[in-house]
Amino acid sequence: MSDVDRYRVPVEQLRWQCDPAVFRFQCTDELVPLEEFIGQDRAMSSLEFGLAVHRPGYNIFVTGLTGTGKASAIKSYVEKAAERRKQQTEEYLPDDWCYVHNLADSGSPQTVRLPAGRGKVLRDQVQELLDTIKAEIGRAFGSEEYQRQRQALVEEGQAAHRELLQSLEAEARAAGFLIQLSPTGVNLIPLAEERPMEPQEFAALPEAERKSIEKRQTDLMRKVGEVMKQLGAVQKEAMQKIQALERRAAEVALDRPFQELLAQYRDFPDATCYLESLRDFTLGNIGLFQEKEEAAPTPLYRPSQERDPTLAFQVNVFVDNSGAEGPPVIIESNPTWSNLFGKVERRAIMGTYVSDHTMLKPGAVHLANGGYVILNVRDLLLNPGVWEALKRMIRTKEARLEEPFEQFGFLAPHGLRPQTIPVEEKLIVTGDDVLYRLLAQYDEDFWELFKVKADFDFQIELTQENLEAYAAFICGCCQNEGLRHFNNGGVARVSEYGSRLVADQHKLSSRFGQLRDLLVEADYWARQDGAAIVGAEHVRKAIEQKLYRSKLVEERIRELIAQGTLMVDVDGEVVGQVNGLAVYDVGDFSFGKPSRITAKTFMGRRGVINIERESQLSGRIHDKGVLILGGYLGHKHAQDKPLSLSASLCFEQSYEGVEGDSASSTELYAILSSLSGLPIKQGIAVTGSVNQKGEVQPIGGVNQKIEGFFDVCKAKGLTGRQGVIIPHQNVRNLMLREDVVDAVRQDQFQIYTVGTVDEGIEILTGVAAGERAADGSYPVGTVNYLIDQRLSELAEGLRGFYREAEPGV
Repeated sequence: MSDVDRYRVPVEQLRWQCDPAVFRFQCTDELVPLEEFIGQDRAMSSLEFGLAVHRPGYNIFVTGLTGTGKASAIKSYVEKAAERRKQQTEEYLPDDWCYVHNLADSGSPQTVRLPAGRGKVLRDQVQELLDTIKAEIGRAFGSEEYQRQRQALVEEGQAAHRELLQSLEAEARAAGFLIQLSPTGVNLIPLAEERPMEPQEFAALPEAERKSIEKRQTDLMRKVGEVMKQLGAVQKEAMQKIQALERRAAEVALDRPFQELLAQYRDFPDATCYLESLRDFTLGNIGLFQEKEEAAPTPLYRPSQERDPTLAFQVNVFVDNSGAEGPPVIIESNPTWSNLFGKVERRAIMGTYVSDHTMLKPGAVHLANGGYVILNVRDLLLNPGVWEALKRMIRTKEARLEEPFEQFGFLAPHGLRPQTIPVEEKLIVTGDDVLYRLLAQYDEDFWELFKVKADFDFQIELTQENLEAYAAFICGCCQNEGLRHFNNGGVARVSEYGSRLVADQHKLSSRFGQLRDLLVEADYWARQDGAAIVGAEHVRKAIEQKLYRSKLVEERIRELIAQGTLMVDVDGEVVGQVNGLAVYDVGDFSFGKPSRITAKTFMGRRGVINIERESQLSGRIHDKGVLILGGYLGHKHAQDKPLSLSASLCFEQSYEGVEGDSASSTELYAILSSLSGLPIKQGIAVTGSVNQKGEVQPIGGVNQKIEGFFDVCKAKGLTGRQGVIIPHQNVRNLMLREDVVDAVRQDQFQIYTVGTVDEGIEILTGVAAGERAADGSYPVGTVNYLIDQRLSELAEGLRGFYREAEPGV
């Protein structure tokens, strides 16, 4: 018999326990809240590098699990980078951007770029300018001098008009006609004895006389046409003189206000160009600014050709940085097309939609111009067209205000084409590592646009420095969330929980979102207990209740095992049967479940038959693990004979897929038991993968697996002969529940570690495995001896079977 005590894991190695004495405080209210980030040196260095390099394509893609502090780290580092830029240069403030009416093309509003805070000033000054224009024009046109000159021009035109008409009337009377003016034109009426001839009189005239009158009338009409042209020219000349007078008067009246405003913006070409075009528009449309004697009612609909003089004087302060103290930092949590790239609003009028430059609204890329914008890649990809448009903006360095409909071939009503705005900003995109790899593999532009990767780790080293940082983090959470402070025992318990989250006695979790949840829940139980400070018992209670709320499925499965519905033996010995362990994941909670694994060996040449694979319930990794078993058996026992074996493996009462290779050593133990005829102790469950050399390899979920089998054994009754075999490499991953550790301490449950299959089979059978001698044999009575003998029998039996069958062939 073999002594298996040497494989037992000492109690002190089953769990890392944090001694409250390592903390130099009694309560976290004595500490300063954490300002730096714990253990993310690589990610912090990447962020600092990416924020400092202002070159094309050096945008940052931040990866890491949720809850690792990505968002807060980005925000903090971006603010620091903005502060450094503020200190390094005086011109750190981003510019204002305005949209103004394009008087040459109303469908293409123009941009005006101004220093921060000047956009509102320009808007107010232009509005005041409009009021000044109306007042100055009214004052100029109401002056006595203007009225005298205008009246003189009017009278001059009227005199020329009268002179032409009098000359025409005299010539007509000499020809025997009277000129009659009417709305329809000029009529020539024949005269008889100095009076207009009646139509009956004209009809009664002899034909020769009528023809003579008609000929004179025709000749005179030519003269009338010439005179009417002269009258039109006189009228036009008079109007031009009046308009010239008005323009001179307006130029004199408006020169001062326009020149004063132009002088203020002479260093800003966009504003200067806009003001000059506004001046030309005003002087060319003076009548639009004159007050009417009677105000007509405002129509519900203004025809498009009718000019609205106030529209040209409305400045849309598109991006206002008047309150900015440094480069903007914009976090867009919902990056839809409109939220990211802005939108063109419309107004419904008389069954149609109209828009103008005053209805242009900015997006996050406009507001972050000159600064930083933080986005989530998953949200970007879920919004149609946004990802491609964002890449286009990065390449062209232009923010284009477009209609999202047009990206998909739809027509936009009353579409505007605003002038593009040049952008210079740093993009920080967050996402998980899977999306990063997919984009890097399938998006050909990705590498050129996001050259910096900041990867946040989900675990950090367990050091005294990081433990103190944990305590400072708890202090900060208590202050920010309004929680009770924690004593050193509570902090120690939270630190243990952080180690449990990453299943490593030498690491701590950096998923601070989960730790914050624990702090909130522990505070609740302290309040229920009437305690002023959160202690270790409250943290323990929070952890227990958190598990209790999630473990309904685990309890139902355990009940089925205890009732015998799911057949799992935890006592006795059975040949070819062993308890394997698997981890079930139900969202935010995972637990271990034992499963009965059986093996049957018999004569044949099919090798190891995986029933799960044959029934299409096995995954590829599990299939690989089973195939490795044949390699091990051949290497170990088929060096001097063929491996003439058929063995079937089955996960009993398994009705869903099996994946992973953590049960491959378990399956091998079942085969070895069946071959050797030695029974396996059912009180010991097994986990661990195996390679072809017989070395047991580490697995994941070791704590859940051990605790799951422990709970089943506890439900059926602890005997002191129960336990779990794990790979020796997984000892550092042990962070078992305290009740499991107590059971081991009281010798009611055992944890064994093995490095090879031989060590594991010794524990399971209580028989030495046996080492191969120089002649290839094994010591009599050992497990390997019995297996080797059985394989020889199977090989000989198969050989004899085929020998007997040959004559009949």
